[in-house]
Amino acid sequence: MRVGIDTLDFAALRRKRVGLLSHQAALARGGADSASLLHAKLGRKLVALFGPEHGFFGQAGAGEHTAEGIHPDWGIPVHSLYGEHRKPTPAMLKGIDVLVCDLQDIGVRCYTYLATLKNVLEACAENGIEVIVADRPVPHRSPDGPMLDPRFTGFVAPLNVPMVHAMTPCGIARFIRHHLLPELKLTCADLRGARGKGWERPADAPSFIPPSPGIRSWETALVYPATVFCEALPQIDCGRGNNMAFRVFSVPGVSGSDLCRTLNGCGIEGAAFYPYYYEKEGARIAVTDAAAFRPVAVSVAILAALREFDPDLWNRDGVRREWFDKLYGTDAVRLALEAGESAAAIAESWKGGLNEFRAALEAAQK
Repeated sequence: MRVGIDTLDFAALRRKRVGLLSHQAALARGGADSASLLHAKLGRKLVALFGPEHGFFGQAGAGEHTAEGIHPDWGIPVHSLYGEHRKPTPAMLKGIDVLVCDLQDIGVRCYTYLATLKNVLEACAENGIEVIVADRPVPHRSPDGPMLDPRFTGFVAPLNVPMVHAMTPCGIARFIRHHLLPELKLTCADLRGARGKGWERPADAPSFIPPSPGIRSWETALVYPATVFCEALPQIDCGRGNNMAFRVFSVPGVSGSDLCRTLNGCGIEGAAFYPYYYEKEGARIAVTDAAAFRPVAVSVAILAALREFDPDLWNRDGVRREWFDKLYGTDAVRLALEAGESAAAIAESWKGGLNEFRAALEAAQK
């Protein structure tokens, strides 16, 4: 398998001044990160770097703003797109002929690399700068969850796609050009020889480096949409402080065995639950059928089941209803859960939107 950065025409790039949106999680086939590879191939023609949330070097925490800087070895600017600015300014883009984008995304709307890529594409279209998007695999292959209600558009909901959109970076770029930016000068460096099916990472893909501190494995990226609600319901812990972040969760005063017994009795397709003991006593999500696993539907099933243990789930101190709605891109999911609707009925309500999205996606790929 060759990821997009491995297929670039470096000879053509040497005739241009190149900027790079990336981070240290983006590896080429030989193990170098994309920035190091481009610097080795282009030398002084690599003139600027741009970093998403967590920073170009990938060390900042969730929501932590990063500052502008200078690369310690190459002496070129490292622009932050998660600080004072979240969209490149004309001054940042000055002197750049082509901007290469290479981010290890995970195919989820509320994961902010989608917003950053969208903002970069918009800025380049506005400033007449060519863009090359280097593709990478994502763990999700099937869209899931509600479409975006325009009232909740924001940095964790920047595009009218499902909560799990399952698009690779090239898929996102083509979708945005087709539906929003027809003037964008876009080249996609697609994956080559990808043999993985479902969510499994191809065996010959570059090593996985966490694209953010909480996404510590490919499996975590797959399960993340099933437990990201913990950011809005702090009484439910999702193990952010350990190596099983987002793959485990616990509820105060509830044993892991009781959690698992209840959840396994709900007939949740594609997943099973097992007791897991970390700093707390909780449950671990195991994906039993990758083709059937729908993480957003699983998240709703978990929340519906938790009503049995805590009828006041939504009224506890610290609950952030507004953040939950932003993560899900709508208030319809929360309102249905609070009204006692079944998880199956909530997931069924998404089907029309998902079908429309698939049609829009197909049109964008032509």
